[in-house]
Amino acid sequence: MSLRKRLSVSSTRSDSPVVHTAMPSADSGEWISVWRQTLAQDLIDSPVVAVDAETSVEEACEVLLSQDLLCLAIRTPHGRSPQQTPFCGLFDFADVNAFLTLAATRHKISMDELREKPRVQEILNAAREGKVPAHLISNLSEKNPLEILPHDANIISLLAIFSRGAHRVLIEAPSPSSDYLGMISDRGLLSWLTTYAQKTPSLLRYLSIPLSSVSLPSLYLYMSVVAAKASDTVLDAMTLMSDEGVSSIAVIDDETGGLLSAVSVTDIGKFVVPAQSNQILSTPLQQLVARIKEPDGSTDGVDKFPGD
Repeated sequence: MSLRKRLSVSSTRSDSPVVHTAMPSADSGEWISVWRQTLAQDLIDSPVVAVDAETSVEEACEVLLSQDLLCLAIRTPHGRSPQQTPFCGLFDFADVNAFLTLAATRHKISMDELREKPRVQEILNAAREGKVPAHLISNLSEKNPLEILPHDANIISLLAIFSRGAHRVLIEAPSPSSDYLGMISDRGLLSWLTTYAQKTPSLLRYLSIPLSSVSLPSLYLYMSVVAAKASDTVLDAMTLMSDEGVSSIAVIDDETGGLLSAVSVTDIGKFVVPAQSNQILSTPLQQLVARIKEPDGSTDGVDKFPGD
């Protein structure tokens, strides 16, 4: 993908001084004790819905949309021996976005790039044959890894996985069952922590501290605030998300420079996948935002989440 395409949309980044605040060690010991005693399975917020590896991308998307799901598990392809799990990966709207962006910009990919990315070549070959299996698209976004925890895992184990950038975790059923109890999302964990903080004044005070003042090795708060203009197209937004490795972007009003809304890969997936024409990719983001807000009222609608 060319640098020029990257510059066709606006990516806003800010720098700001960081004043570190220390973790309250005395109070944190109490929190950690509770988290160690709380089972991760108590936070399950969705079932594990699986599809066969050879299910087409279109069919997998239909399952996501018809069952109002955010993620599917992909069964291990026939002929490939499963190691410890019957699944080879996960499939979500971030992967759909990566696939649709690849399909829309495939003519710009050089032969050298294809030689360096055999998986992309395999996807394009499958597309020419008329069917791209879901297992080829699993974690194409590199933001949707397969993570699994045992039934007796605790909150600390969840925190360890989510801190590495994963968005969901599958929870195994107790042995000897080979089933799964369900799936936990990062939002599910945040919701639980918010509820716990309401009952824990010391944690609530800590969560009120600005992120910019928290000393965390993995936190580089001012690294990226990625934004596109309202007049940019859906394809511009998809490309920007794919290039920058983010699951949502800010949409900025062209005239005022103010924040119009946030658009996520899930929003785009629900908008683009059902469309019958590629012309949808040239739709201005302003129209997409209006469609997203329509169920809540085009005038009084409020974004449910600032990002995804």
